[in-house]
Amino acid sequence: MRIILVTGRKAEGMVRDAVRDSPHRCEVLVQDIDIAAFSTPGSIRRALEKEGGVDRSDTDLILVSGLCKADFSNLEWELKTPVRLGPRNAYDLRDTLKYADELEFSAKVPADLLLATKRREEAMKELQALESEAKEKFRLKTVKIGGKARMKVCAELVDATLMPEEAIRQRIDYYIKCGADMVDIGVHISASPEEVMRAVRTAREFASVPVSVDTMSPELILAGIESGADMVLSLNRENIAAVGDAIASEGIAAVIVPDNAHPDLASLFTNIKKAQDMGIERIIADPVLDAVGYGIGASLHRYYLFRQRDRDTPLFFGVGNVTELIDADSTGVNAVLAGIAHDIGADILFTPEYSDKARGSVKELRVASEMMMLAKARSGPPKDLGLDLLMMKEKRSKPVPRLSDNDVIEAEQAMRWRRDPCGSFRIAIVEVDGRRVICVEHQPSGRRITGVNAKEIMDTILRLNMVSLLEHAAYLGRELMKAELALRVGRSYEQDQ
Repeated sequence: MRIILVTGRKAEGMVRDAVRDSPHRCEVLVQDIDIAAFSTPGSIRRALEKEGGVDRSDTDLILVSGLCKADFSNLEWELKTPVRLGPRNAYDLRDTLKYADELEFSAKVPADLLLATKRREEAMKELQALESEAKEKFRLKTVKIGGKARMKVCAELVDATLMPEEAIRQRIDYYIKCGADMVDIGVHISASPEEVMRAVRTAREFASVPVSVDTMSPELILAGIESGADMVLSLNRENIAAVGDAIASEGIAAVIVPDNAHPDLASLFTNIKKAQDMGIERIIADPVLDAVGYGIGASLHRYYLFRQRDRDTPLFFGVGNVTELIDADSTGVNAVLAGIAHDIGADILFTPEYSDKARGSVKELRVASEMMMLAKARSGPPKDLGLDLLMMKEKRSKPVPRLSDNDVIEAEQAMRWRRDPCGSFRIAIVEVDGRRVICVEHQPSGRRITGVNAKEIMDTILRLNMVSLLEHAAYLGRELMKAELALRVGRSYEQDQ
């Protein structure tokens, strides 16, 4: 396959390096411009003529910078050769060219975005096929548990028995949109059977996913069973005798835990045997994951030993025990814990989103569980899968240009401040119809502009002639971008902070 790679003077070296080991016949066409993003049909035509004529009938593809905004359709017709967008950055060319034979490049979408979309689509198709073919230990509704199935994410509604019905519905809707495979009704310590039944029934009426009830009280467990819970957590020697028959007769699942404040495998296996003797068939074992500082290493060893002795019983892994008790971003913590859980054969990842720092854990664990399933299927580490949990850091950094001191002007802050005659703005993140957005309120008019994108809000402000000073426009752009970043990563935002 013969490909012409169109570039400018600034990126020529990077483009030539990228095509050095390409499997295709690549020609680098350098235009009489510095920045490749400013390519036009005219600049490409002039470069072709300079290199020996416009005729390139033996060329299969012409790639221009993914940042180009010009319309190349007429040039494409003239050359009888597709003119398509390459990646936005030259350092992505090497990776892009690997897929030139199989990827239909676009005249509108940069190749790196197209490739990312293709990889994700392929990953999701592969996941669907793997899950469809997986042999499970049992099912809760349509959700496969154990066996070769993907690790499932169970999201807890903490103290759901204290929540009004609408709040339960909203929380469940949020969890399901985040990828939860099942939801857990957290029972407050002072809850009554009626409150448990109300919460479980509300969840079952609203959610299509399995619903569990989370309490050690026999009376409240029975209330959950009566109201239609699909799973109960947790059972030990204190409550198995009181609720075992009801669980067995309804055929629901039960999470079995050890007895002691310091969990041990002996009591866990004893309790599993009791549950089996009472006729409970759908059993999930929970050796109990301890938090960092409370014996996480020993608890992971307990999981390992359990799986060495019992290869078959599904395992419950309480990720939230760790993420809620460590002051670190949950994304990386959840990814690593999901990887460990997968390695020791866990089947259910359990988490609340109780604290602000743990917000997003359900979505993170869903992605992490999918990454682990793909990694195992591909016999490699969880990288380059088409899915990732990179939030703040880049997978691959751009080269940093070097400048001499003679080329720069040292920045200084202006000390003068002027009020814009067109007015001022208050910027905040607000909730509208259950969705977090940026809100800009103009003073003194009171007009409000909302959106999730800093550029779109700023474009609207300019279109409505609501700003007149350059320094005010620069300030707004800076603050709006801070608000957008806060929105993306789930942080709070305060203007001028």
